[in-house]
Amino acid sequence: MSSEVAARCDAKKLVRSPSGLRMVPEHRAFGSPFDLEEPQWVPDKECPRCMQCDAKFDFLTRKHHCRRCGKCFCDKCCGQKVALPRMCFVDPVRQCAACALVSRREAEFFDKQLRVLLSGATFLVSFGNSENSETMVCRLSGNQRYLLLDGASHHEIQVTHIAAVQVLTEGFPAGGDAPAPHGTEAGHSRGSLWAGGAARATGMSLQFSTPGAESVVQLKLTAGEDAHGSRKQAMAWLAAMHKAAKLLYESRDQ
Repeated sequence: MSSEVAARCDAKKLVRSPSGLRMVPEHRAFGSPFDLEEPQWVPDKECPRCMQCDAKFDFLTRKHHCRRCGKCFCDKCCGQKVALPRMCFVDPVRQCAACALVSRREAEFFDKQLRVLLSGATFLVSFGNSENSETMVCRLSGNQRYLLLDGASHHEIQVTHIAAVQVLTEGFPAGGDAPAPHGTEAGHSRGSLWAGGAARATGMSLQFSTPGAESVVQLKLTAGEDAHGSRKQAMAWLAAMHKAAKLLYESRDQ
């Protein structure tokens, strides 16, 4: 893809919706895979009372719609204005207490972990059942739509084609505490996996499909052992990718 075509694909425009100003891609197909669609608002005539505290709406008790879930609440139950980058809002928007909590938790990903994914990290990379591995830098593309792997060879994996993500560990077997959503690994807390607990993360396995192929391809990323900080950077990248996978599956389930 030429730089001119890429620039057109990544172009954005400012639009005004009932919920507020949004900076959205000019072409919907080229949006970030982490984006969420705006919800349909519950019609005013269908919510005579607050959907949280059951307060009756009147001249003094006004109704407000949560910009994330679209449900109808009173000001007390929907008075927080919180950033919502997954819906491309320019400014913080009104959200109910439950949605505001989720949005604040996601803020760590967009404020910190997304930058880690864009910066990239070095891994030993192997495809399928091959025993041969190649040292490559893996990073998320600037438009967030591709994983880019660069070494002696170059590979691009479309993020929306990733079917499953599993963290590889050493120590006690991973998983077992709870079912994992759509192939992401369950079990150990984030702290035990990423901070040297009983089970330590060593890498990540991704399964993805390629256009025109019926079967999926497996990609294995293994963090190397060294004293120059690259392993620490690789662990941070894996933790960020694990979080990104969960957000990606949430976007698909919307």
